[in-house]
Amino acid sequence: MASTLPDPIPDAHAHRMAADGKNTDMTGAPERAGGIEAHGIDHIPDSERRGRPRELFSVWAAANVNYLSLVVGGALVLMGLSLWQAMAVIVVGNLFWLLTGLLAIPGPAAGAPSEVVTRAMYGVLGNRVNNAVTGWMISVCYFALNLAAAATAAFSLVARTGLPVNTGVKALVVVLVAAVTLAISVWGHAAIIRLYVPITLALTAVFAVVGFVVVRHTDFGYVPDRPLTGTALWATLSAGVALIASGPLSYTTSADFSRYLPRTASATAVAGWTAFGGFLSSVLVCGIGAFAATAVDMNDPESSLQRLLPGWFRPLFLLALVLGTVALNALTAYSAGLALQAVGLRIRRSRSVLVDGTVSVALTLYALLVSDFLDTVGNVLQLTVVLLGPSTAVYATDILLRRNRYDGLALGDESRTGPFWYAGGFNPAGALALGAGVAASAVCVDTAYTGPVAAALGGVDLALPAGLIVSSAVYALLMRRRRVCG
Repeated sequence: MASTLPDPIPDAHAHRMAADGKNTDMTGAPERAGGIEAHGIDHIPDSERRGRPRELFSVWAAANVNYLSLVVGGALVLMGLSLWQAMAVIVVGNLFWLLTGLLAIPGPAAGAPSEVVTRAMYGVLGNRVNNAVTGWMISVCYFALNLAAAATAAFSLVARTGLPVNTGVKALVVVLVAAVTLAISVWGHAAIIRLYVPITLALTAVFAVVGFVVVRHTDFGYVPDRPLTGTALWATLSAGVALIASGPLSYTTSADFSRYLPRTASATAVAGWTAFGGFLSSVLVCGIGAFAATAVDMNDPESSLQRLLPGWFRPLFLLALVLGTVALNALTAYSAGLALQAVGLRIRRSRSVLVDGTVSVALTLYALLVSDFLDTVGNVLQLTVVLLGPSTAVYATDILLRRNRYDGLALGDESRTGPFWYAGGFNPAGALALGAGVAASAVCVDTAYTGPVAAALGGVDLALPAGLIVSSAVYALLMRRRRVCG
């Protein structure tokens, strides 16, 4: 059977020698400090593992200090919530970073990215379908949304120079921001780990100033003119939690950034630093957006926030918005590149990233030049929960059932005699659990369309808990009937 790796998979004996550090040539050149990362979805030998779990904090913190988080935080108040209702939603929604942390722990255990670890859930061929939909397609959509957010801030920077911000200039700006983002993604894991510490520090400094200014103007007793009550309130709260949770749930690929850690790395530390980095930064930035919405019109957050800031600081604020989104999208593009390999395309990771970028730029130009951006953001983020909630639940349940015991070399075996071929290349338990979870979520959703359950409940959106509970329960039941092997 043809491999999905850019180079042929070596025989098992040679691959195990490579994993033991006796031969590192069989799985590609080691990750070089000054070069493009050589590894794709192949196994990372122990000899090339390095670092500490705490490095993951800056990776996830930098990725969540971004324009989209400001938009989403402000949107909660625009939806009709009071300030403190919005803050409660922000905290509850971001607790889903705990799941993102849990999904990161197979990285060191297996020395493999999430796109390969999920073969244990879906089988070799079933996982290709999973990566095509919940991996590649979702990642590209998020890349496009984030790129559109960064571009709006970049447009303002261009306007400050006196240049006309016409369609041609907008397209050029989108391409330039995407090029910077993709350069980081192409360079790979080492560049991400090295760059995200200073990026986190720079963004923290800028957003500390923004936060200070916003707090001075915040109406801490803000309540909308017509406060929501009863079913309308619960419907808005449920939609808000889904909107916030879509952020952490989109990172079912968190093992991609932990797989270079030594296999002896503490699972608790890996999960904790991943979750803490994402939770802390996202709560703070979404919170700034919600606070600002009590003082300015957050339908146009970039322009409205600038009016609160000193003139000399406004360019720094705009640059920070662009930089934060570049940091976020570099992770997204990196994982999308791995997903494209895992789908079965024989293409090197660096090139697969460029393919993802090209598709995302096209979607971004549509979102900016044709569609309404805020409506697009809300609908896409809430609809992705229908897929991401069940997908996350299946993955998390498998980790718990196996007690994080994953054999990275066995996961790399795509042959019909391999342990993860299951039945015809598909694991029925994973497919049925994911399908059941998506179905349960779809009938409970209330966003671009209203499912029958949501309609019966007066618009209360239970898509997120329904998908999580059903897919987790079905998967656990079906997998316990068979011997769970790692």
